[in-house]
Amino acid sequence: MPGLPHGKPAGMPCPHLDQALRCRLFGQPERPAVCGSLQPSQEMCGDSREQAMRWISELEQATR
Repeated sequence: MPGLPHGKPAGMPCPHLDQALRCRLFGQPERPAVCGSLQPSQEMCGDSREQAMRWISELEQATR
């Protein structure tokens, strides 16, 4: 399974997620370094999936 050498567009789900939204590259050398550098926190995850998705969407927009 190839990596994402040019990243991915903001708002697009990672193509490496499975049906349960788990990373299929976790623990693999192909996993992008940026994914490993994101450390979960209360600020990032909030209290729900919706809050977490809002946070990551804002981060993607800010880093376009």
